[in-house]
Amino acid sequence: GIDGYEHDWKWYLEQAADAAEEFITNSGYSLYTATGPATSYRDLFASENAQSVEVILARDYNKALGVFHNVNFYTISASYGKPGMTRKIVDSYLMADGSKIQDQPGYETMTYNQQFQNRDPRMAQTLMAPGYVDLNGIDEVIEDCKSYDMTGYRFIKFVSDDTHNGATTSTTDWPVFRYPEILLTYAEAKAELGTLTPEDIALTVDVVRDRVGMPALDMTAANNNPDPLMASYYPNVNSGANKGVILEIRRERTIELAMEGFRYYDIMRWKEGKTFEQPLLGLYIPSKGEYDLDGDGTPDIYLKTKGETPSTKAPLIMEIDQDIFLSEGDHGYISPHKNNPGIWNEARDYYYPIPTDDRSLTGGALTQNPGWNDGLDF
Repeated sequence: GIDGYEHDWKWYLEQAADAAEEFITNSGYSLYTATGPATSYRDLFASENAQSVEVILARDYNKALGVFHNVNFYTISASYGKPGMTRKIVDSYLMADGSKIQDQPGYETMTYNQQFQNRDPRMAQTLMAPGYVDLNGIDEVIEDCKSYDMTGYRFIKFVSDDTHNGATTSTTDWPVFRYPEILLTYAEAKAELGTLTPEDIALTVDVVRDRVGMPALDMTAANNNPDPLMASYYPNVNSGANKGVILEIRRERTIELAMEGFRYYDIMRWKEGKTFEQPLLGLYIPSKGEYDLDGDGTPDIYLKTKGETPSTKAPLIMEIDQDIFLSEGDHGYISPHKNNPGIWNEARDYYYPIPTDDRSLTGGALTQNPGWNDGLDF
């Protein structure tokens, strides 16, 4: 080993790849595709009973057992300041033909409606797209634009029908561990080890993409031209032969596993903690005024300046710098944490502090992790 450790990083990646390969070969699991490419991904997360073809481990929420959760309530309730997806991850979704959003002219300042056109189908199965119809089959996006969320990009993944809207009425099962995680673990481990082949991609990333009808990943093309946007997101990826495909696997993991509890730990694992210092941005707003977000011809929101009394039929009026913050003051990207930017200490923040009780019990034999000051004098 190195530095006193029994195993180096390669050993752990080999363990991950070997275990994933065995599971892929022998487990019999596959992806849930029953309702087709436009809805299967979404339906998987709004199922009363976990789809056992794909979900390996789930939490069973069940009215008969009196076990409920509050996902619908949390996602639609104004009192929580609805959670929203960041612009960074929205821009990670490819076009439906596999090309990059940043190759579209004016992508940085596209309207909400424009951004959803011809994208990876998982985008509209994760976020509230123009023309959205909820699982009651009646409510469209306009109803929900009346109560704005944190970034402008509203989650619909895990949201089921209105019978689940109460604070404790959701009974959809919660997937904890599902097959695509294993496929992407295998691809990533092999890519980092330098042993990834196009056959491995076909077995893993392409299977995940195929559920929603996305084209296969061309490993050679990705490595010959690493995506500069992804490279800017993950500056610590070594510029080896597999840089491009590692970035594409990270994109795939980000999109496929969104909201499933992986993101923080992936950032830690990839040693990309400086990400947390970057502003959390949302939808682009060019100026004050009226906006028809979903492109249906009627205004959804009016952004006003202080003291202005606008004449508008929009159901929601918000004041800039009071109800909503924009990155450039009177315009720019929605910036919910503008006045509270993230701080990252590279020497300290990959570690948790060791509890003072445990340190005290050992009389200081257990030393504190770097950068943490717990006030003990040993």
